[in-house]
Amino acid sequence: MTVINIIELLGGIALFLFGMNVMGDALKKVAGNKLEVILYKLSNTTLKGILLGTGVTAVIQSSSATSVMVVGFVNSGMMKFRQALGVILGSILGTSVTGWILCLNSLGGGGSNIAQYFSTQVLTGIVAVIGIILRMFCKKTSTRSIGEILIGFAVLMFGMSTMSGAVSPLKESPEFISILTKFSNPLLGILVGAVITGILQSASAAVGILEALAVTGAITFNVGFPIILGIGIGASVPVLLTSLGASPEGKRSAFGYFFINLIGAIVVGVIFYVVNIFVDFPFMSLVLTMVLIALVNSLYRFVVVLIMIPLLTPLDKLLRKLIPDDPTALETQADMDRLESRFLAHPPLAIEQSKLVINAMADKTLTGLEDAIGLRKAYDAKVLNKVFDLEATVDRYEDKLGAYLAKVAGNSLTTEQAEEVSKYLHTLSDFERISDHSKNIAESMQEMHDKKMSFSDEASHELDVLEDAVKTVVSTCFEAFRNNDPALAERVEPLEEVVDELCDELKFHHIDRLREGKCTIEDGFVFNDLLTNFERVSDHCSNIAVVVIESQDDTIQVEGEHRYLSNLKEMKDNAYSLYYQEYRDRFQI
Repeated sequence: MTVINIIELLGGIALFLFGMNVMGDALKKVAGNKLEVILYKLSNTTLKGILLGTGVTAVIQSSSATSVMVVGFVNSGMMKFRQALGVILGSILGTSVTGWILCLNSLGGGGSNIAQYFSTQVLTGIVAVIGIILRMFCKKTSTRSIGEILIGFAVLMFGMSTMSGAVSPLKESPEFISILTKFSNPLLGILVGAVITGILQSASAAVGILEALAVTGAITFNVGFPIILGIGIGASVPVLLTSLGASPEGKRSAFGYFFINLIGAIVVGVIFYVVNIFVDFPFMSLVLTMVLIALVNSLYRFVVVLIMIPLLTPLDKLLRKLIPDDPTALETQADMDRLESRFLAHPPLAIEQSKLVINAMADKTLTGLEDAIGLRKAYDAKVLNKVFDLEATVDRYEDKLGAYLAKVAGNSLTTEQAEEVSKYLHTLSDFERISDHSKNIAESMQEMHDKKMSFSDEASHELDVLEDAVKTVVSTCFEAFRNNDPALAERVEPLEEVVDELCDELKFHHIDRLREGKCTIEDGFVFNDLLTNFERVSDHCSNIAVVVIESQDDTIQVEGEHRYLSNLKEMKDNAYSLYYQEYRDRFQI
């Protein structure tokens, strides 16, 4: 095999992968979001999951893509882990469809009869011409996407033909045939199949390469079968990569795909080769054509599905032991379970449960902020991820509570109950926004760590004072909210004013340091981002405090929030002035 043949082979693989990617993406465009909706809504039984997984994977041409999608659904709580296992089984079977499509490449067109008009080259050319016409001259988006599907198919088939042509000379190479005979060792064949598929990150692509090699006439059953076993295992690589940073349920789904393929390969492989010892199957030396490779691949995957169906429950239990639930996730789920729909008919119960859940939301928001601030002095990737996870969790609280409280508000409520529901609805977004700012702060700390940046000693000292003030205003505000304590809430606004003044003061100090060359412009971007986020956090605390005060003081409702706050700052010798001076003295640069 010459260098030119190798370049042709690599070019064929590139075209094959590109065509498969274009075809799959275009198919998803045509389907819109329907595939995803069907996937997570109609998989409530194992059989439905298998059928849906098979169908969706046959359409998008990738079991890995289907499984990655499923991991995303499970990770977001849209799908249960047990549902995901059925869909994953179906995806393993559905990916074998690509092998049959590639068999079109084996159509010949020799001779002068009508068969020549049905050769792969002619069909590919016709499909490509139709595809480019639809893509270039049609205005309708769906029609243009169909054109992209046809173009992707044509590129895929052309790449397949290029691969087949590049490896064709190997049929005369005794060295190549000698290498292939080594793959008849089942363990080596499985390893090779797994490694190649892991590198390509596509079972369909690996099967395509195996089918291309079939034109050499050197792929016998005892060589091809173990490689097919390994292809399933190697396809797990991209799915496992998606488990990084996923929830425990998401990790279980990703590893479920891996274990299903691994167990399937072990069970089928052991049974097959043990029986072969006693029976000595006569087809072991059978030369595999492209069609036979597609057939063996489909039959193997079908058998794996049959074997794994009764093993899904034990696999579920095994993965739950190997990947235990995160205590925080369990706590969050317990909070969500409090928002029981049956309580809606009993407003006092529903409101009490909502109070417990929103207090839990506040606790997680506070924890996220304190952890984010702590990253400046002690950066830790685990703490960083914890902040991100808490932000996502707080988002879930807001969505769930917002929907639940809206239903509670639709009932006949007493004046007191209506005010309490209104209080919770008004403060939900403030808690969520504080959590967003915590994530922003954490990202700033991540940027500093990755770029090996550091603040000057003066800037660090100033941030120490500001961070202490921010943590104080947040903890004071949240405690006032939890205890419904308007007296404590009155301390928030003067402290918020001090935080605003500190932020302004720190900005001027930074400009002075910049002029003196003590700080860099790049440091300044991060520094100002931190100040902005701290200022926004204290603003949201002010909003929450006003809601607490308003629940027991009609003055705000009469004057309006803005006028109420203005009057506070204008009055002398009142509680606001005393608290303001106290905090101003306490938090000095």
